[in-house]
Amino acid sequence: MTQAKIIDGKEIAIALRQKIKEEVADFVAQGYPTPGLGTVLVGENVASQTYIRMKRKASAEAGIQSFHYQLPQETTQAELEAVIAELNENPAVHGILVQLPLPEGLDENRILSLILPEKDIDGFHPVNMGSLAQKGRDSLHHPCTPSGVIYLLKETLGDLSGLNAVVLGRSNIVGVPTALLLLKENATVTICHSRTKNIPEITRQADVLVAAVGRHEMVRGDWIKPGATVIDVGINEVEDPTAKRGYRLVGDVQYEEARLVAGAITPVPGGVGPMTIAMLLENTLQAAKIQARQLSDN
Repeated sequence: MTQAKIIDGKEIAIALRQKIKEEVADFVAQGYPTPGLGTVLVGENVASQTYIRMKRKASAEAGIQSFHYQLPQETTQAELEAVIAELNENPAVHGILVQLPLPEGLDENRILSLILPEKDIDGFHPVNMGSLAQKGRDSLHHPCTPSGVIYLLKETLGDLSGLNAVVLGRSNIVGVPTALLLLKENATVTICHSRTKNIPEITRQADVLVAAVGRHEMVRGDWIKPGATVIDVGINEVEDPTAKRGYRLVGDVQYEEARLVAGAITPVPGGVGPMTIAMLLENTLQAAKIQARQLSDN
């Protein structure tokens, strides 16, 4: 039986990060300032600390300067807003990333809306999200994980125009922006969510299926159209006494079933995850270029 092509996000991300590193070096060689990434972490969330470390390490490897703010759990809204204002005003910082989720009591939407759109490398500012949703316009930056999804799809399929795409999940971070980016690629897009009826019937029509619901192995093999391309954004921990940590990571797709039906599929881990950080670096470089143009225009 033919098995799906494995879309190796790790390998694709390594190649992209090398390309970004070369572009950063060329940008600086032309006399422009070193691109700078400002990261903000509030509290002691272990997963968030790990993500920030990975992002800062990747930045350094790409030649991007890092400015990190580690704030205590009890940081107030006013104190966090002051940090954002400081980063907005710092000309050496071209991209700002506030690690989510924030501790309870802090207004996440307010914080994201205070980041200058040109420095909003996560692409979550209302201006950037709103521009992304409009035909004939585009945002300054696209959210990193959805951008990574599109990059993998185009590497695998080339032109996405006219394909039937189904996105499972409607979160502001992944589901909705992924659907909007697929629309910009001229795919025909359906979003499924918790109130959607007959989801397997809908997903079986998809040439491209993006699973981003956060429910482990929800998508079964018989949900998938034979030959479809499956992008699994989910990262879920499931108990596994045989594993060193007592758990293993699985996606939103039942991988062993899906790979017998799909034409191509991302593994978990090693699929979308590495692309998220690569797109963050890409957005930081683009932010530096946008701000360099703004300075030359003034």
